[in-house]
Amino acid sequence: LANGIQPFATLYHWDLPQALQDRGGGWESRETSEAFGKYAGYVAQHLTDRVKHIFTTNEFNAFMELGYGIGVHAPGLKLPKPRFYQARHNGVLGHGLAVQAIRANAKPGTKVGIAENITVGVPVIENAEHIAAAEEATRQMNAQYLTVIMEGKYTDAYVASMGADAPKITPQDLKIISGPMDFVGINIYQPTFVRADSGPSGWAAVPNPPSYPHMISPWLFMGPEVLYWGPHHVAKLWNVKEIYITENGTSSSDVPAEDGKVYDTDRIMYLRNYLSQLQRA
Repeated sequence: LANGIQPFATLYHWDLPQALQDRGGGWESRETSEAFGKYAGYVAQHLTDRVKHIFTTNEFNAFMELGYGIGVHAPGLKLPKPRFYQARHNGVLGHGLAVQAIRANAKPGTKVGIAENITVGVPVIENAEHIAAAEEATRQMNAQYLTVIMEGKYTDAYVASMGADAPKITPQDLKIISGPMDFVGINIYQPTFVRADSGPSGWAAVPNPPSYPHMISPWLFMGPEVLYWGPHHVAKLWNVKEIYITENGTSSSDVPAEDGKVYDTDRIMYLRNYLSQLQRA
């Protein structure tokens, strides 16, 4: 604040207290959801005289899938489907309880939202049928997190995919999960190309060929148009009025040239192209 920088606080960026993991299995337990709500209220009570923008969580789609689904991030678990689906539900419930607690405890003028690394459907060809398919794909690919938060219900396709492994979902839970937010932050790096399809869903993902360009991180496929379609879908699907690009950018090898300078041509190329698409949006 002293330097004229407006702070946006993130209350959960993959930093679960080990005690909650040990006691109840972390996000497998509803106790963790409730604890997060209490924590959010406490922080709001003490900081919102100075911090006026709060993200509840950062990237359900990363810490839940990678931490509890395939085990490559903390806590390193590969849960069976019933427990994994319950953890997902407890996560978004924790977000909803946090929103409630912030509303109840924050100073006037405080805004609250979420930062999510949504999966963005990008039409493989920009015509009406592929655009419609990409929009519906974005809704369905984010069904377990952002879609339920914005719509107050899980999509029929997501519920069907869980089948008998689905957790118990109450109307009260869904009401809490979908408490209104003031803004949505989206972390966007790469596209999922989508085409229209004659199957029941109406869409299909188009895989990248081996020759598809990517940055030095092998997962970071180049797709500047994702920074157009991400905000476009979020605004159209859920009528969001305030959108932040909360993450974007690229890794680079940063090799000094003979004159000692790092010219950073790959990162400049990446940002130039992505920002051009954001300007288009």
